[in-house]
Amino acid sequence: MEAASFAITTENQAPEPLKIHKEHPNDKIIALAGNPNVGKSTVFNALTGMKQHTGNWPGKTVASAQGTTLYNGTNYILVDLPGTYSLMAHSAEEEIARDFICFGGADAAIVVCDATCLERNLNLVLQTIEITNRVIVCVNLMDEAKKKKIWIDFRKLQNRLGVPVISTEARSRKGFHQLLDQLEKTCSTAASPVTAIQTNYPGAVEDALQILAPVLSPHLEGKLNSRWLAIKLLENDNELISSFHQHLGKNILDLPDVAEARSQAQELLAAHGLSPETVSDCIVSALIMQAEAIAAECVTFEKKEYNLRDRRLDRCLTGRWTGIPIMLLLLAFIFYLTMTGANYPSALLSDALFWLQDRLTDFFHWAGAPEWLHGVLVLGVYRVLAWVVSVMLPPMAIFFPLFTLLEDLGYLPRVAFNLDHQFKKCGSCGKQALTMCMGFGCNAVGVTGARIIDSPRERLIAILTNNFVPCNGRFPTMIAIISMFFVSAAALPLQSMLSALLLTGVIVLGVFMTFAVSRLLSGTLLKGVPSSFALELPPYRRPQVGKVIVRSILDRTIFVLGRAAAIAAPAGLIIWIMANVTVGGSTLLAHCAGFFDPFARLLGMDGIILMAFILGFPANEIVVPIMIMAYMATGSILELESLEELKTLLVSNGWTWVTAVSTILFSLMHWPCSTTCLTIYKETKSFKWTALSFLIPTGIGMIVCFVFTSVMRLFGLV
Repeated sequence: MEAASFAITTENQAPEPLKIHKEHPNDKIIALAGNPNVGKSTVFNALTGMKQHTGNWPGKTVASAQGTTLYNGTNYILVDLPGTYSLMAHSAEEEIARDFICFGGADAAIVVCDATCLERNLNLVLQTIEITNRVIVCVNLMDEAKKKKIWIDFRKLQNRLGVPVISTEARSRKGFHQLLDQLEKTCSTAASPVTAIQTNYPGAVEDALQILAPVLSPHLEGKLNSRWLAIKLLENDNELISSFHQHLGKNILDLPDVAEARSQAQELLAAHGLSPETVSDCIVSALIMQAEAIAAECVTFEKKEYNLRDRRLDRCLTGRWTGIPIMLLLLAFIFYLTMTGANYPSALLSDALFWLQDRLTDFFHWAGAPEWLHGVLVLGVYRVLAWVVSVMLPPMAIFFPLFTLLEDLGYLPRVAFNLDHQFKKCGSCGKQALTMCMGFGCNAVGVTGARIIDSPRERLIAILTNNFVPCNGRFPTMIAIISMFFVSAAALPLQSMLSALLLTGVIVLGVFMTFAVSRLLSGTLLKGVPSSFALELPPYRRPQVGKVIVRSILDRTIFVLGRAAAIAAPAGLIIWIMANVTVGGSTLLAHCAGFFDPFARLLGMDGIILMAFILGFPANEIVVPIMIMAYMATGSILELESLEELKTLLVSNGWTWVTAVSTILFSLMHWPCSTTCLTIYKETKSFKWTALSFLIPTGIGMIVCFVFTSVMRLFGLV
């Protein structure tokens, strides 16, 4: 199936570069490029402070960020390009970075490098220099290089590259003044031309370039490096040819002299047995050899085993027999901390919000408002909002920072490494492991995170299966049921630990279902060959705990909570109406529960449980309160004082351990919440894929519950 046939926003077409708006004609546009995990975002944030905004590249679901910094009276607009290892345009990120440097109107490019692995980073530097000579190399993470006794001869490096080289420590802002000074010089119209390094290619390739590049030069009007464009034409880079046509308004191959020179160059290459594919291989090999040679001259390792500690840790954390068990234990430990730590603040927050509800009730009574208005606004909208906030906020405020700490530490890429083989066997991409991890906090975030997957087919698989990982909103239901029916007999200190272990077992089942459904999709709706990708295992770094907490709470917790609250408010209105409007002596909620009851019994549940899941579509956190409200026929959402009271209520309404297991299974495998569905539509621009993301987990969840209940009936346990 062709990638372009997918209804997703990353079709194989030339992306339009981000349009940069200059407030003043003298503003300078700076492209900020670099490999992933080199501290590029730290450099960007330090330079721009809070004067930045984010969005998506036009036509692409790849995040963009812009910011400004004022230095010596000049305003510099920094554009943070996607992290990429090259500019060969093998992925959406590479294509965007390349096209912005070529056609985005940048006055200069800063390429951020990691001082601890400079050789690998120089590949991107050399490719950028081929496009433009207005390049500044920012060698970052010098503090880590010093710790590892890695020394760089910057004078020699600058002489070899032929462009300015500045050393920085972004976390402490060291070297930033020199970086801005050099940026001012590079962007100055009076600056003398830079004689940058030129990569030499094998003889036949160089001869072909000598034929084509001089013919191209008059047509480019100084907008592109003719030698670099000649390389792309010899490689048959159709994406660049399309981008050139789109952004410069002419098809370079339609020019007679260019077409003739290209034909002559290709004949010369063919005479030497070189096809466009082998030319591309020669280009890559030459760049790698050039990077190796420069690094060998300029970088000295005082300790040859400077990365021995990281490799020892990797043998443990990514080992065949130890990687996955450690990953599961770490996951269980995070769940344990989240469950244990969230109980007390959740109770305090609940008390405070419901105290405020009492004050709102007093106000409505004082104002003489009708009871129905008080019911709709206070007992309906406000009470549901209070439940969502009190149940979601404390666990997210613990879970997201813990997960972000693992990300800062460098562990999450190891998770992708551990699961890459399993995902490949399922016909999908190892990066799906990262999106799956994001889904633990919020499935909507996991869906958005699928942007890191280059293949549209594999990105769709990740989106359609992300819901099999339970989000933060489904944890309260699972934890409450596990605590009531499966660990309540254990000693109090062990209950949280056992709950965490059982919850981890449920998560493992969800991961297994992710694998199974990914395999099913890759063999049916989304056939294709799994793609390969370069997965960098970054060095382990000490997390910046303060920044992690602030970033995870502001960027993730509050964002997700606000989105959930916006959807939960109208849901509260609907729930109150259904619980209070009566028809034929019964509420609408009771009528609906009775209608669904026969079907729900086949799944090991009852009509009230299924109705609670349906009404919990806006926010999974309110499923259990809706059950309580329906069982007690109170007309508004409430919570009992203890889990023991809740268990008594459920058992008196026919719950058994089989009901508990069926409810957990259905909670694990049912439709995504409304926020996630909306996010899926925004990412795919397709009602078809949004509907399938709803129907696939729901259908599988019903089948699993039906099979489980049928087996229990067969053994006389129901």
